[in-house]
Amino acid sequence: MLAVLPEELRPQAAQRLAACEPVLRRLLAGLYGGHADFDAWLGELMASLGALYAARPAGLRALDEQRAAQPDWFLSQRMLGYCAYVQNFGGDLNGVAERIPYLQELGVTYLHLLPFLRARAGENDGGFAVSSFDDVEPALGTNADLDALTTRLRAAGISLCSDFILNHVADDHAWALAAKAGDAAARAKFLVYPDREMPDRYELTLGQVFPQVAPGNFVPVDALGGWVWSTFYPYQWDLNYANPAVFSEMAATLLRLANRGIEVFRLDSTAFLWKREGTNSMNQPEAHQILQALRAIVDIVAPGVLLKAEAIVPTRELPAYLGSADARECHIAYHSSLMAAGWVALSEQNTGVMREVIRNTPALPPAATWLSYVRCHDDIGWNVLRAEAAADGSDANARLARASRFFAGAEGSYASGAVFQSTDPNAAHGSNGSAASLVGLERADSDEERELAMRRLLLLHGVALSFGALPVLYMGDELAMENDYSYLDRPQHAMDSRWLQRPLFDDARWQQRYDIDAGANVGRMYQSLIRLVRARRQHDALAANAPRTLLADAPDSVLALARGERLITLFNFSGAPQTYPLQGRWTDCLDRGIVDGALTLAPYAMHWLERGATA
Repeated sequence: MLAVLPEELRPQAAQRLAACEPVLRRLLAGLYGGHADFDAWLGELMASLGALYAARPAGLRALDEQRAAQPDWFLSQRMLGYCAYVQNFGGDLNGVAERIPYLQELGVTYLHLLPFLRARAGENDGGFAVSSFDDVEPALGTNADLDALTTRLRAAGISLCSDFILNHVADDHAWALAAKAGDAAARAKFLVYPDREMPDRYELTLGQVFPQVAPGNFVPVDALGGWVWSTFYPYQWDLNYANPAVFSEMAATLLRLANRGIEVFRLDSTAFLWKREGTNSMNQPEAHQILQALRAIVDIVAPGVLLKAEAIVPTRELPAYLGSADARECHIAYHSSLMAAGWVALSEQNTGVMREVIRNTPALPPAATWLSYVRCHDDIGWNVLRAEAAADGSDANARLARASRFFAGAEGSYASGAVFQSTDPNAAHGSNGSAASLVGLERADSDEERELAMRRLLLLHGVALSFGALPVLYMGDELAMENDYSYLDRPQHAMDSRWLQRPLFDDARWQQRYDIDAGANVGRMYQSLIRLVRARRQHDALAANAPRTLLADAPDSVLALARGERLITLFNFSGAPQTYPLQGRWTDCLDRGIVDGALTLAPYAMHWLERGATA
């Protein structure tokens, strides 16, 4: 690696190598050391890292140095994320750039743009079937537009996050096309079986991600004369990470994108990276070794870059994706259990599952954080909560199925949503819908119902903002945008209810964000959310790495958390008033009101209280 670097970069690189190369070598030897040409392959990998290090623009190298000197920079309570599809938010990359002032107004410091790289022609799972990692999707712009956008975002203090689909590529990716054309090296990058013997053996213990529209985990491909592993859709072929060429090429691909100014990578489907017969082929030890090796590479070449694990797994399996002080993995992991538990709490008017999730949430290693959120482009996956839903002796399946039915609008619910990938009303797989519609705003037909729906919407966002994480807003939630049913008119989307929560940005609502009278829901949500964001920025106790304690003296429907020594947050998930026994004098961080003694929380109300403060 050092040999290919210019002389002036070698001292810095040598320091990073001294810290990270032994770890990287150990990890890669554990994965690929049995290959006869391991040493030669490792040498080629390190030389490629040197070339990518040398190609890194000076401005990004300076950012690397700044962040390496302050590795917990992204744990600040001033960090706020925003997630959107390029085509829905700005039309194209240049349109997104024009919305940067709006993001700054919101207080955004981290922008996750959902897949914008060149996707498969035709069906492509919303861009998650990538045909080229090195090119922008033509409908969204050019590589030059991406370079310009990252430059403008960086100047505005906003880090761009891109999806990096580690687990699979599209069936029209160059590797897939070469494999179909008979290239043996390309074929070896996939998991191909000549008949159904091995697929059937694997299927005995595999789950199904999309059982309705894409059952099974293998697809027959005539050109390959066999069956290809395809965990998600038939046109998304899983990569064979037992092949070292896959690892080295994907690592180089990530660094090329980092050199274009992408500062955060959402590593998609990380739980599925390694396959093992007799298991569900999720969360295997080798998957963590792969991620730890990628982290070591990033720490050597681009330490200003963050890795985010998209591992939608039970709470007990989440910590592994953040690693430890001795085995660093991703910097950020989605806390999907907390998100789903918030929705369960609303449906039950009880915080039991939430409290169990929080009790099961461990302390994090240094310079790592959870990502908190209310909604995203994907479904609310209930199955991550099975352990917590059963902790009090309940039937977890029945309990989660009730939540699923509730948010589909059944049983007198206020919600407008849809079940996802489940044909059994007594089973739960997922639920879809925009946050505003799921909390009842779409069905509300009186001022009282609208008021309660708005409180529920703000309640969930208050949890995400104050829990102790990097909170991310989903496009349109800040404007209380409701379900988009137009997907039913598009044949390619009609079978996928996730498009309910993938609307176009509503410019008419955006124009109303300051106007409480003309756009009551919009202005109320936007102004209230801005107030929460600004209050959060003022309190170090709400930083991601500040201490968090679950308080046990709250009613069942109230979530009470202590943040640090002087701040507590209270959330009433009930439609009835609840009383919390406070001691002493407190100041409400949101309205600066004084609370002295017990506090009665209105239905679906929240309070962030600071002990004794008055200013």
